This record gives sequence, C-alpha cells and structure tokens, in this order.
Amino acid sequence: MRPFDVSYIIKGFTELFPYTGITLLVLLLSLICGTVLGVLLAWGRMSGNRIASGISLAYVHVIRCTPSIVLLFIVFYGLPLLLRAAGGGRPGTAGTYNGKFFSVVAALTMLSAAAFCEIFRAAYRSVDNGQREAAFCCGMNRFQIAVLVVVPQAAQAALPNICTQIIILLKQGSLAFTIGFVDLAGQAQIMVKRSYGGHGLETYAALALIYWLLTVSIEQILMRVQRACSKGLAVVGTEERTWS
Repeated sequence: MRPFDVSYIIKGFTELFPYTGITLLVLLLSLICGTVLGVLLAWGRMSGNRIASGISLAYVHVIRCTPSIVLLFIVFYGLPLLLRAAGGGRPGTAGTYNGKFFSVVAALTMLSAAAFCEIFRAAYRSVDNGQREAAFCCGMNRFQIAVLVVVPQAAQAALPNICTQIIILLKQGSLAFTIGFVDLAGQAQIMVKRSYGGHGLETYAALALIYWLLTVSIEQILMRVQRACSKGLAVVGTEERTWS
C-alpha cells in the first residue's frame, strides 16, 4: 500500500476542478426543470381538481420513495427502450454521452420536482389568508395578489428549504458516475482506476474538498438572497405600519 501523499490531493484538485462546470451545468438544468415541474405539481396538489391533485400526490409519493440511484437506472436503461419502441425499433442513445447527460438531468429533475412540490405548497400555505383578503379589498385581482403579496412572502419562507434541496441535489448528482457519465465524481473514478487505486484516498479527499467549496458557495449565495428578501419585506412592513 502506498503512503498517503498530500501533494497528490493538490494534483487531484487541479485535475478535477475543470469538471466542476459539467457538475454545475447538470445542477442548473435540473433545478430549472425541477422548479417548473414542481410548481405545476404544487398547483395540482392545491387545486380543487381531484384528478390533478391525485396525479400530483401519486407522483410525489412514488418519487420520494424511490432511491436516487434506482431512479437513475430506470431512466437510463428504461427510457431508451421506450424511445426505441416509440420510434419503430430505432437504436436508443443510452450509451452515448448525450444520452447519459439527458438521463442524469431527467432523473435529477424528477427527484427535485417532488421535493419542490412540497416546499412550494408549504410556503404558499404559510401566507396568511387575511393578507389575500385585504389585498382583494384594496382592488387587486388574483394575479396581482399572487405576484405582489403571496409570492414574495412564500419565497422568503421557502428559501431555507430550497437551499437544502439544492445541496442535496448537488450531492445526488455524484451518482452519475454509476452509468459512466464523466463529471466530478466520474473523473475521480477514472483517476483512481488509472493509479490502480494507489491514490484513491487522496483523490476522494480532493473530490470532497471541491464539493465542500461548492456547497459553501451555494449556501453563501442563497443566504445573501434571503437577506435581500428579508430587507424588502421589512421595508414593505414599515410602509404599511406608517400608512396605517
């Protein structure tokens, strides 16, 4: 067994860091798609339509009870079969880089959408109904009430949970190496195999350091966003007390 080499952590860091862009791209696309789908699912849960509510509820329960890696395998191995059947027997793209990228984004989107559905639903219901009624009495329509009254306060309430979910999603993305996708974790696996496992500990230490830096950066960014939202709501509250 080779002795622990601190210098290899630095070498591993410099070799792994360029792949941060791929990891962040997967995270960003999954967040955008997951947020849109999560909003639709939350709307379905809160709507009076039993069909929409039932579909949303079933989706959330199924996805939240499915392990991340199992869902990734289902999407990666199962989706090409469905596309092949729909396309009349044409070969799928599961083995290609684009196919792996799409599978990772799709799986993370499905996972994040289920979590965001519950986050958005709880944040929306945290806003007091009296504020909606007061805004309606002031002459606002439903769209204005939603945009000007409900959304700012709901966003403030949802931000801490959103921050947690983004970090969870970042770590779940590291499972992409199991289907051969080369991001941070995938490149780390390649480096370990290339050294025949001799510097595995140093490589994974460098990988953990990069993920720690990404996590801290995301936390700091969202904390500043939360503070900015808090100041905005404080100003609105001060103006309301002044006029009253």
